[in-house]
Amino acid sequence: MNSIKIIDYQPAHQKHFEKFNRYWIEKYFVMEPVDEFVLTNPEEALLKPGGAILMAEFEGEIAGTVALRKVDDTTFEFTKMAVDNKFQRKGIAQALSHASFKKAKVLGAEKVILYSNSMLTPAICLYEKLGFEHVPVGEPGYNRSDVKMEISV
Repeated sequence: MNSIKIIDYQPAHQKHFEKFNRYWIEKYFVMEPVDEFVLTNPEEALLKPGGAILMAEFEGEIAGTVALRKVDDTTFEFTKMAVDNKFQRKGIAQALSHASFKKAKVLGAEKVILYSNSMLTPAICLYEKLGFEHVPVGEPGYNRSDVKMEISV
């Protein structure tokens, strides 16, 4: 039986969304103003402009999250993917990723992009395994980003 359940974000999930993402950002990088805004105001930053946030439950506990930020009518940014440490290596990131592609399609996406950092090797490997392809970075909007990838959905 699959113990992973993907659900839509509710305001009560904000503390998990912030905690999971704040942990990895502060572990490897520095919180940027855009991070603070998105993590403390996800409805304003992501949902109202037409994006989405998904949460993963594992055996009834909130275990991870991923967001889609609307870039334009056919492009969404895959962002703020995080899985709580105690739930890692259980397939949650992969489940969130596949669910986000389905959600992006429902929202009208033809393409999903992401920004990352080359030092996050496990994440980059996951993205490649999912079918993301490397493209030139351009202007990422995050100081830490030196990788851009995209996938057609």
